[in-house]
Formats: sequence, C-alpha cells, structure tokens
Amino acid sequence: MSVSTPRGGSPRSGRREATRLRLFEAAIALISEQGYEATTVDAIAERAGVAKGTVYYNFGGKSELYTALMEWGVTRLADTLRNAVPAPGRSAGPREALTEVLRAGVVFIGTHEALARLLMAEAWRTNRSWYTTVRQIRTKAIGVITDVLDDLVREGLARPDLDTSLAGSALFGMVVSVALDWRTLQPDRPIEDIHTTLAHVAEGLIAPSRPPMG
Repeated sequence: MSVSTPRGGSPRSGRREATRLRLFEAAIALISEQGYEATTVDAIAERAGVAKGTVYYNFGGKSELYTALMEWGVTRLADTLRNAVPAPGRSAGPREALTEVLRAGVVFIGTHEALARLLMAEAWRTNRSWYTTVRQIRTKAIGVITDVLDDLVREGLARPDLDTSLAGSALFGMVVSVALDWRTLQPDRPIEDIHTTLAHVAEGLIAPSRPPMG
C-alpha cells in the first residue's frame, strides 16, 4: 500500500503519514495475532521498523495509537462505501447504488480482513474509552447505506414504511457477517456468488409489498 504526499502538503507531512500508516499496519497485525493487552509499544515499533520514540511522538502511547487506528479504519471503510455510490448524472439508480455499496463492503472486508475483524470486535465493546468515537464513525458507514435506502423509498422502490436506519444497520451487519464467513470458510468461492446472494437478500428486505393476485 503506497501513501502519497497530499496535494499542497510538504514532504515532511507525507513522511509522517507514511510512518503513521506503518504503525497502524503493525498494530493491526500484532493485535490480530496476540490481542490488545499483549501487544506492547516496543513490539509495534519493532514490527513497523521504527524507533520506540516514534510511537510516542506520533500518538503519545498505545491507547492513543489504538484510538487513532479505530478512527482511521472505520473512516476508511465509510469512504470506500461512499465512493461506491454512482456519481450524480449517471444512469444508475438507487437500486444499482445499493448493489455497488454492498459489493464495495464485501471487497473492503475481504481485502482488509484483519482490520475488519478488529473494527467489528471493538465496535461492540462498551468498556473502553474509545467506544464512543468508534460508534460515531461506524455510524457514518451505516449512514451511506441508509442514504441509499432513503432514495429508494423516495422513488417508490422500497416499502414506504421501511425503517431505513434499522434496515441500514441490518444490511451493514449482513455484509460484515457474510464477508467474514466467506474469507474464513469459503475463500475459494467467487466473489460474484457472494455479491449476488447479498443483492437478492437485500432486495427481499426492501422490496415494496405486491398486491395479492386475483
């Protein structure tokens, strides 16, 4: 994964972002392997190939690094989902937008499996100081799906009484569960199979009820 210097930014800021990314990746790997409590600043620095002081310079300590990692990871997921929504003016409608968002979620989790597992594990814990931040940013990811569902309701393509907030959470949870199940138990299965099944389940959840025949 490469990191470029932001437009208008200095080479120094670009190097710092690259360093932070290395520390994030090191922390993800170590915490996935041995858990948060067993992961030390020394180990993170060694895995990232930097001096121990670099961790304290960039974050202040392990807890602050982890808080920043959670924010970075969920924001990345939310941005991925948001970028999957077709741009205004394209012929794609809200149905296609929902399909693309669900697919993007599966691809993201399949590509960043360790990060996704870490995010989902932490998102449900209430005994850590960073829970509120994780929950708020995670809501942004669900919000992308909810916005698309709102469009479907407005265009009469979903039940008018659909609770789009709850349905968005349900679809988000489904994407996470299915993607992790795919990577763990069925890694050789084509992603198109996974995506098609998700699309069918989503359609059943949101489709407007049809009048009885006869």
